[in-house]
Amino acid sequence: VAGSMSGAPFTIETLMTVAALGAVAIGEAEEAAVVIFLFAVGELLETVAAGRARAGIEALIDLVPRAAFRERDGVVEKVAAEDLAVGDVVVVRPGDRVPSDGTVIDGVSEVDEAPVTGESVPVLKEAGANVYAGSINANGELRVSISHVAADNTIARIIHMVEEAQESKAPTARMIDRFSRWYTPGAMVVAALIVVVPPLAFGGDWMTWVYRGLATLLIACPCALVISTPAAIASGLAAGARQGLLIKGGATLETLGKVVTVAFDKTGTLTRGHPQVTDIVPINGDENSVLAIAAAVERSTSHPLGIAIVEAAKVRGLELPATFGGGVATPGKAVTARLKDGFASVGSPRHAAEQTGLEESIVDTITGLESQGKTVVVLIKGKTIEGLIALRDEPRDDAIEGVKRLTDRGVRPLMLTGDNKRTADAIAAHLGLEASAELLPDAKLAEIGRLRADGPIAMVGDGINDAPALAAASVGVAMGAGTDVALETADAALLRNRVTGIADLIGLSQATLGNIWQNIAIALGLKAVFLVTTLFGITTLWMAILADTGATVLVTANALRLLTWRGTRDK
Repeated sequence: VAGSMSGAPFTIETLMTVAALGAVAIGEAEEAAVVIFLFAVGELLETVAAGRARAGIEALIDLVPRAAFRERDGVVEKVAAEDLAVGDVVVVRPGDRVPSDGTVIDGVSEVDEAPVTGESVPVLKEAGANVYAGSINANGELRVSISHVAADNTIARIIHMVEEAQESKAPTARMIDRFSRWYTPGAMVVAALIVVVPPLAFGGDWMTWVYRGLATLLIACPCALVISTPAAIASGLAAGARQGLLIKGGATLETLGKVVTVAFDKTGTLTRGHPQVTDIVPINGDENSVLAIAAAVERSTSHPLGIAIVEAAKVRGLELPATFGGGVATPGKAVTARLKDGFASVGSPRHAAEQTGLEESIVDTITGLESQGKTVVVLIKGKTIEGLIALRDEPRDDAIEGVKRLTDRGVRPLMLTGDNKRTADAIAAHLGLEASAELLPDAKLAEIGRLRADGPIAMVGDGINDAPALAAASVGVAMGAGTDVALETADAALLRNRVTGIADLIGLSQATLGNIWQNIAIALGLKAVFLVTTLFGITTLWMAILADTGATVLVTANALRLLTWRGTRDK
């Protein structure tokens, strides 16, 4: 509390000092001693209680094992986890904790990620899967290639970001700080008036009113008021981190509770992000030739649809034609690459129509596939349409429930996607939300700007392709399962890939805002009651300081209740 008031000419300590010296001056030395003692006890209790929120986060450090089993040249040796370097291979036995973030290179096992992401069900891990420091290997032995050193693993970054967030002030906290700068000197003026007005105007006893003025000073101490918001914010941030909800600051935590619209990206957010090729419709040639050329064009892409096409070609064992240079992507339209016999592109039907035009039979085929919720891409070679490839990305298991929870909270869920309207509408109808489709990146930004006019909006994306949209929204939320981008791109991140986490974020924010107003009511309500009793001569000096200390402890204890927040458990 002292820290938050530092630099001001009138501090909480000023009120205490004046009250104690005044008590000594009127012959109440014993009460002055009790005042100082109770104030010190209150400060101690406040420090201990407020520190619990920080301790809850720092306890995550203990989840990371001190030692690891590093494998070099076929020999396994025990080393300190902090000595591991990027690229080291470690052996994680059943029951062991993963020593640092890495990628599984051999073995199959279920891993309990609850300490890191809040995921209640063990996750199957096999070659190529990411694992996080502090997670527990359940049953099979894994060989893991380290991707982050100890100081930069997911847990270390979470701790660092939450501590930074707790240090940043929320809007309500800044408002109370500004109020407190005027409140303390104002309290001294009121106390002075209580001392001089009754004796001068009404012939009151000077000693009686000096005593009551000193009691007013003690009651006026803004300890509880000053700590009401930061204590709740710190507890809310800590509770969120424990549940895999990473929120970067009190301002974001407050804004989330006021969100009226949540806009979702489709691929990798509402859907699993792993589309599969479902149909290949050759116009020229056969299925394998269409797939091979498309895979060659998409070979160097990072787009989920392109990756799915390349994977489908691998499954069929197809030999891909050579390309000269990498594919060139036109966002929202197509990827183009140069082959031995000319250029080929894989893009949206709209792009194909612009380039070559589409025959009615092809349009009918595309329409039929899109009405099934599939995304269709068109392979063009030169100016000739070679074929169509349809892909489908299944919705996440909890997408329907996540959308329903938002609707139940009175929040409008909406899907913003660059996909075609028929595919978007089919998925949106299945999930129970509205959809705006065929949005290029600039159109998506414009749509978010339009929606912001109706109130705060949260944008939920994968944290990679949606960076501009995440930045344009009131709150950007990344679903990234602990990836670097997810942790650093947006205002908040869901370390669990669950759509229901959005409703939990909003619920946590609303619980925190409610807690803040409860704290303010406790702080000001107790002061109002004891101010009245002081004016009637009921409150003594030690009772006044006990009321202030009690209010501070009550406010802090109320804020710490947020540490037990668990959100809505998934069924």
